[in-house]
Amino acid sequence: MRICLLVPSAYGMRGDVRSVVNLAGELARRHEVEILSVRRHKERPFFPVASNVRMSWVVDARPGVRHLLPAGQIRTDVALWRRLRAVRADALITTRPGLSVQAARHASRGMVRIAREWGRPPVPGPIKKFYPRLDAVAVATETGRQEWERLLGEGPAVRLIPDALPPGPWPRSRMDNRIVAAGGRWVPVKAYDRLIRAFAVIADKRPDWRLRLYGAGPEDKRLRALVADLNLHNHVYFMGTTPDLTGEFAKASIVAVTSRSEVLGMTVIEAMASGVPVVGFDSSRGPGEFVVDGRSGVLVPEGGEEIEAYASALLSLIDDEHRRRQLAAGALDAAGVHDVSSVAERWEKLIATASRCV
Repeated sequence: MRICLLVPSAYGMRGDVRSVVNLAGELARRHEVEILSVRRHKERPFFPVASNVRMSWVVDARPGVRHLLPAGQIRTDVALWRRLRAVRADALITTRPGLSVQAARHASRGMVRIAREWGRPPVPGPIKKFYPRLDAVAVATETGRQEWERLLGEGPAVRLIPDALPPGPWPRSRMDNRIVAAGGRWVPVKAYDRLIRAFAVIADKRPDWRLRLYGAGPEDKRLRALVADLNLHNHVYFMGTTPDLTGEFAKASIVAVTSRSEVLGMTVIEAMASGVPVVGFDSSRGPGEFVVDGRSGVLVPEGGEEIEAYASALLSLIDDEHRRRQLAAGALDAAGVHDVSSVAERWEKLIATASRCV
């Protein structure tokens, strides 16, 4: 079977890219798999791609590359329309609503077309108009399934398929390092400032513990300035980016997630796969999509004195090694549903079911 996964860019450091790369590598064990990136802006993808996965792109945006069409969005749209009409595959999986709409309009109806969704449904107009042409919608969480079913009504079937972790065995934390870790893009929605402020309390009461921050992004300067203002330079460390966040989390004893929304959830999933409990805020579409409070991690209510409450939750785990290890075992067990082989099998079943309706 020929499978094409269409992504905005396969070269970035995003959780959805990580999930797609993991899935593609597993599917390529049995099928012809291509990752089609709308834009290519780097020489190599940030995450390693299996050698048997074909990489291609619509627009090469690397510096110095010349183009026949004018620059800008019009060039990209025209090039994408042409490429979609030329795709010859048994299944096309798109990974953004905008790409899914274009696939519904321009890709051949002779192949299975599936929209992979992570976020809540966007402006419904184009979705309601064009998604009925698709064969299925696959979502990553139960909340997403409910939202998309309400929007689409009698439209294409909505199926829940979790994101895939890298192939195992996964590195596992020994739970004896005095390290709290966090990772992802440094953008406002991730709210790393809340974590740094909470860790100031930890640094004062348990100065032998350290916070490691993995990632990069536009919040870099502001976060570093906050660390300096709070005099945390000996307690908070900026570790840079890594394609192996699971391995880095395995060096920690707690993973902290302070985002206001954790739709993609790969950070949480990778932490659990490392056998590390997660402490997060119990926000709408937050870590609670993946973490069960008291079983695989701890969820802290948002609002009010949330920074103090979060610091208290961290401190409670720091001081209770037995509880940390219990939650770590629960986290590792919960990560099993994200095993790449079982996730790929669910995709194969969805494609097979949809192909009988094409």
